[in-house]
Amino acid sequence: MIRTRFAPSPTGSMHIGNLRTALYEYLIAKRHGGVFVLRIEDTDQSRLVDGAMGIIFDTLKLTGLNYDEGPLVGGDYGPYIQSERKSLYMPYAKELVEKQHAYYCFCTKEQLESRNLQKYDRHCLNLPQNQIAEKLASGTPFVIRQFIPAGKTTFKDEIFGKITIEHEEIEDQVLIKSDGMPTYNFANVIDDHTMAITHVVRGSEYLTSTPKYNLLYKAFGWDIPTYVHLPLMLNEQGEKLSKRHGAASFQDLLDMGYLPAAIINYIAFLGWSSPDNREYFTLAELAEVFDIKNISKSSSLFDHKKLAWMNGEHIKRLDSEVFYKMALPFLESSLKGKTADFRDFRKIASTVQSRIAFLKEIPELLDFVDKLPEYDIALFVHKKMKSSTETALAALTAILPLYEKVSTEDWHNDNLYNIAVECGKTLEYKNSQILWPIRTALSGKESSPGGASELCEMFGKEESLRRIGVAIGKLGGT
Repeated sequence: MIRTRFAPSPTGSMHIGNLRTALYEYLIAKRHGGVFVLRIEDTDQSRLVDGAMGIIFDTLKLTGLNYDEGPLVGGDYGPYIQSERKSLYMPYAKELVEKQHAYYCFCTKEQLESRNLQKYDRHCLNLPQNQIAEKLASGTPFVIRQFIPAGKTTFKDEIFGKITIEHEEIEDQVLIKSDGMPTYNFANVIDDHTMAITHVVRGSEYLTSTPKYNLLYKAFGWDIPTYVHLPLMLNEQGEKLSKRHGAASFQDLLDMGYLPAAIINYIAFLGWSSPDNREYFTLAELAEVFDIKNISKSSSLFDHKKLAWMNGEHIKRLDSEVFYKMALPFLESSLKGKTADFRDFRKIASTVQSRIAFLKEIPELLDFVDKLPEYDIALFVHKKMKSSTETALAALTAILPLYEKVSTEDWHNDNLYNIAVECGKTLEYKNSQILWPIRTALSGKESSPGGASELCEMFGKEESLRRIGVAIGKLGGT
């Protein structure tokens, strides 16, 4: 069975790169009926941020990346929190010392700094056993370092293929720190093995570190997991997407108005391509088609314009009642007119749903609803439609009495559209020459959320007729 793990450190907001890793790990597991594990890697206590663990849980919940094993949060899971597993790691480190794959190092921070090292000089590698025993007995602070032998390591990555790293490029890394905590590089190997992780998914920046992990696996006689190193994510300036370069976090994107489902859909394509060139996916649909072989080794560009488009696509496909509830606060805050008793928020919501990329666009989009704005009759002129103030006046003068005869029950989009089209035929007008003036009369704007008949339905009969009458007056009619 495939088992993947998401192993974030609670050091702040959820970076988009971390979220993509979580998504791919989730999809790899779910595609094959596997298990998705959550593990909190908090061994570096100096970098912990209050509330960051809650951000991890909230992000996974909002995005639907529900884990099967992990910290106990409203379920019978885990708990997989490294700091709570501290006693687990030291015995494994001592086993490596006994097998001569690791050694005690008593060098102080000051000593290391005084030697101005680019790479640890193995000062403590060959200390006599009696000297080591004396220092341990006296309580001298120590770390345990991995011994990197001469040679090279070759391994296979599912994305980048066969990789060879010379050992001379690798330092004897610290496995256990002086406070007894394991380092990230050691704890993740122990945890991945004890949690039976089969696929390790992480950023390509860890490619050069992989030999250190493989040497540990071999020293213990453990199976090496399948590696899936993900391509770099670049910002719009071509720099690596990172916190240092101002990369948006998941919360930042939520604050900008992006939907969690749209964010997930978009970041799935930052390194992966769908087999049938589709772009819109729900999380469940992604889990059905996601395949490691479709992950690219090329860097991907984080494009806010494409993400905005994706957000609009997800808004369009929301259930109408779900969208209405999401849009209602924006409708209520933007439509404050006390005299506009014609307003039907549900009709207004249905009119704007397919025309916005963000909910926050609603107020500006509807600024003509409560009060007809002052506008110039030049808006009625549309050269491409061969529309002029004269044709507009004729169109509105003809449609007004026809709309006056429509009952309240029949005042709906389809009927109003058909009446306008038939009116245009009588005038020997193209559809656009009759519909453009109506839409302009109702909105007083060059563009609006909805066509002529949609706006008529949204406003209702009384207000629609009133605005058409205002337009006729502006155009010189009576």
